[in-house]
Order: sequence, then C-alpha cells, then structure tokens
Amino acid sequence: MLAALVALTGCKREGAASAAPRLAPDAPIPDAFPRETRLSIGDPTVQKQLQLSGDIDRLPFVVDWQNISGGPQTVEAFRAGVLDAGAVGDTPPIHATFTGLDVKIVAVYVREKPIYELATAPGVRLSSIHDLRGKKIAYSPGQAQGALVQRALRAARLSPEDVTLVQLASPEFKEALTSRQVDVAPLSGTILRRYLNEYGAEGASSIAHGVRDNLGFLHVRAAALEDAHKAAALREYVKWRTRAQLWAHAHPDAWVEAYYVKDQGLTAGEGRFLIESAGKPLYPRDWAESIALTQETVDLLAEASGQERFEARTIFDLRFQTIGAEVAGAAQGAAPTDRPATAERSTP
Repeated sequence: MLAALVALTGCKREGAASAAPRLAPDAPIPDAFPRETRLSIGDPTVQKQLQLSGDIDRLPFVVDWQNISGGPQTVEAFRAGVLDAGAVGDTPPIHATFTGLDVKIVAVYVREKPIYELATAPGVRLSSIHDLRGKKIAYSPGQAQGALVQRALRAARLSPEDVTLVQLASPEFKEALTSRQVDVAPLSGTILRRYLNEYGAEGASSIAHGVRDNLGFLHVRAAALEDAHKAAALREYVKWRTRAQLWAHAHPDAWVEAYYVKDQGLTAGEGRFLIESAGKPLYPRDWAESIALTQETVDLLAEASGQERFEARTIFDLRFQTIGAEVAGAAQGAAPTDRPATAERSTP
C-alpha cells in the first residue's frame, strides 16, 4: 500500500511544495492559503465523522485521504514523505523522534476515560496488574500499547525481567491471545468488544489497568509545516477535525449506526457501550500538563529501550495549542474544554 502511495504522490508532492513560501518553525502561521492546497492525511475515524456530518465537502483545501492508522504505518509513510498528518496515541511521536524523524504534535485530544484494557487469553486468570508477574505480554514498542505495558509494570512494581515481553504489531494482538502465544495484551474499542464476544465463553476476560491512558495526538511531518500553505491548511484541518469529533459525540445514535454497526460490524448496544466508555472529548487550552505527561513517557521508554532522552516540549508545536479548545468552547461552552489531561486518572 505504501509503495503504491509513494508512486502516485511523490512527483506531485514535490512540485506542490516548491510553489509555497517557506515558513520558519517560529514564524506565525499565515491565515490565507490557496484553495488548491493539498494535504495527505491518515485519520480514518475523523474522515468518517466528516462524511456523516456533511462537512467533508466544505473543507477549504484538498485532502488525499489515506487508510493509514497507528504508529508504525504513520511513521513509515512520514519517512517516505507521502503523508502530512496522522492520528496516533501518545507514543508514536516519541518513537519517531527516537529514530531521528522530525515530527510535531499539532492537536491534543484527551478522553475522559482510559482507552485500553488488559485482555487475557482464554483461561488466564488476571485480577489486577500485580498478577502480571510471570505472564507473556504482547508488546509493541513503537505504539501507545507498548508505553501502557511499561506503565502498568512500573505501577505493579515489576520489571521487564519479571515478565516475558513478546514483541508484536498491535493488529496481531488478538490472534496472539486466541492462539495462546501471549497471556495478556492491551486491547481497545471494537477489537476488545469483538474479542470478548467471541472468546468470553472460553474464559477470556479483561481488567482495567489503573494507569494513565487517555492522550491522543494528531502529529505531522515537521517538513509539512515548513510549507506556509500546508501549515495554514493544517491549522484549518485541526478546527474541522475538532468539530467532527464533537459532532459524533453530540449525535451518538447516528454515529453508532453509521460507524459501529455498518462500518465496524458491532451491535448498536456494543457501539453505545464504546461511546459511553470513552466519555466526552476534551481539548486542553494549555498543553503544559500534556507535555509533562509525555515527558514521563519519554523518560520511561528511554530507560526501557536505551534510547537517548529528549525534551518532550520540542515535539509540540505551540502555535496550534489553543485551536481545539477555542473550537470546542464555541460549540459547547467553556469549562469542559479546559479540563486537564489527567481526567479520570486512577491509581492501582
């Protein structure tokens, strides 16, 4: 898929970039940009929200939508220069930076409630994170699931040597559980519900992990922000993206039917459960706490992997800091948008 994307977009992308003024990293982002400005975006869920809300045809720029999600795919496409922006959890921008790729976070999305649960293989007993000792745990070091596993081990006062970390890509986690290749894996959303529906009768289960797990980012190739037209269009995209997420929250029945039932193959009840389990989307006006939490993850992963520590603030583009909160505040009143990134944070 990526090879085909490179072949289709490579020459066109270089020509488009050369036509725009170059923008310094600390320069104000211009307000105006040509209508034909083109962005390549991997944000499948928001793409669906924009389609359902009717806003997708109102975007004031051209989007090449890519069916790319998750850290490894997004980072690979960034490295190939064929993707401008992608939606990820809190770990892929850190992993990208560890590997020398220059990325910037331009939108911070905070869930009221945790994203993942720790799912068990059929027949494996797990009542708390303290029972992880001796277990085989699915581990994806470049994704949010990998950082979650490290946080859970630290909270349980366990070291990686107290468990067996089985390195897999996150799409392989469910199959690894069903084949008993691993005892435990972090799962979320529709994958978690499907897994429990299919294997609950055989003894599969899941538990809450009790550690911080609620940050989501839109991150971009830093090179895209050097193009004044793209930078301006990306700022507009953050606004439309926030509206789309708020639309889905405000229209749960339509979102459940169109996305969870028709697109993901769940029942309406399962879809409603997932919406309720996510809670209200929050958009902090001040990213200081999100940066501090990201620094904790940087330090944790640097220690676990032997990578060189860096300052988390360097991967946040503060020119975008207030956009989500301003859009959300205009749509729903001020207070909920300013709640901290530790909303619904719990301790084991």
